[in-house]
Amino acid sequence: MSDHTAPRSLFAPADILSRAEAQDLAGRALKLSPAEETRVTINSTARADTRFAVNQVTTSGENRDVTVTITAFVGNRAASAVTNRLDDASLAAAAKQAHEIAKLVPPNPERMPELGASDYQYPPMRSRVIALPSPTERALAAKKVTERARAAGLVATGFIECRAGASALANSKGLFAYDSSSVVTMTATVRTTDGTGSGWACSDGDVFADIDAERVGATAAEKALASRNPVAVEPGRYVTILEPTAVGNLVQQIAGAMQARAADEGRSFFSKPGGGNKIGMKVVDERVTLVSDPADSASTGGGYDQDGAPIEKVVWIENGVVKTLNYDRFWAQKQGVKPTRSGSGGGFGGGFGGGNRTLRMLGGTTSVPDMIKSTERGLLVTRFWYIRPVDQRTILYTGLTRDGTFLIENGKVTRSVKNFRFNESPIFFLNNLEALGPALRVNASEALGAGGATYMPPIKVREFTMSSLSEAV
Repeated sequence: MSDHTAPRSLFAPADILSRAEAQDLAGRALKLSPAEETRVTINSTARADTRFAVNQVTTSGENRDVTVTITAFVGNRAASAVTNRLDDASLAAAAKQAHEIAKLVPPNPERMPELGASDYQYPPMRSRVIALPSPTERALAAKKVTERARAAGLVATGFIECRAGASALANSKGLFAYDSSSVVTMTATVRTTDGTGSGWACSDGDVFADIDAERVGATAAEKALASRNPVAVEPGRYVTILEPTAVGNLVQQIAGAMQARAADEGRSFFSKPGGGNKIGMKVVDERVTLVSDPADSASTGGGYDQDGAPIEKVVWIENGVVKTLNYDRFWAQKQGVKPTRSGSGGGFGGGFGGGNRTLRMLGGTTSVPDMIKSTERGLLVTRFWYIRPVDQRTILYTGLTRDGTFLIENGKVTRSVKNFRFNESPIFFLNNLEALGPALRVNASEALGAGGATYMPPIKVREFTMSSLSEAV
């Protein structure tokens, strides 16, 4: 630390590799590789988190790291080695190890050649790398939740996670891609002391100033009090209002299932009976549009995909009709189409290590209170948990409601109900859509998590299958 008089946060912007620093590091690694062809992937990350439980901060952590993954290609064979030691000797050792292993692994007949520097133009750079909040700033945010819970005789537990980083990808053909990003998220679960009531809320954004700790504390506490002493209601198909997080828990599974190869090979919901896929076919209500757009989050969209190509806006479903499936480079070449530059083909990265994790379902104008007023009898669901696949051909999932499930009668929320196990497909309930509200940014629940930007509306559906009761709170 150069300034001994004024210690700075571990996560000042200088700790994240700049474009020039990443390019220098990648260049050194490429020069040290003995392989015929080499790819270098760099992740420079800083992370800070604070955990609180029983109305007090319990842990506070910070870490940072730079990792270099060197992938050596020998014909159609490839292997990788990872190091976080950045001196030439360590880079050379990793490059040699990757090369030696690559000679031994089976060839990959579907390997695509590395992209070159002149294949495309990079999008404009995002210039900011965000300093992450100090332990004091995070503790003060947690205090807004814990003090509210304590004052109400409740018990609060939660987690604040903040990440900033830069990623780069370079290869021996002259390609170099770089992107910087940050993401912050706060969750809180507030419970009654008798253990019968539980409420949950989340706030998510690109920078710490986006976090609304007051709202998180208020919402979680309100749901905890309202969900006390739940009653059992018979399982069945219910008119159901899903809050935005619950919608995101399941609707994102549609995007994950939109792999062109699986569809073309007859292994997917998006496989067309008799052969081919469902591009151009209506599969859900015409009010449903799903889009991945890096512009949705200036800080977490991710500038390039797993091969180093710039991420593009992708419309997956428009007005209920399938517009695009996810074609990786191999399958796109085989089918004679353009690859899909959504960044999700090799897994979501949210800008940390390349890749894109943005998904938006366009919303409507109906508020949740108005949805409730228009419901004679139904359920209101906060979120889902323990979500697991059942049938990939229908995108059928099972899981549990959690942290606030309520019965609606004659246009009012009348009581809390015991949690349910559901068996449902987002395809099914999006064909039973009754109303949509404005899309909101949601995150930090199962299968969402910190690292991207997901925008989902609350929705009201005519039928949602609750298959059994659960005694879990």
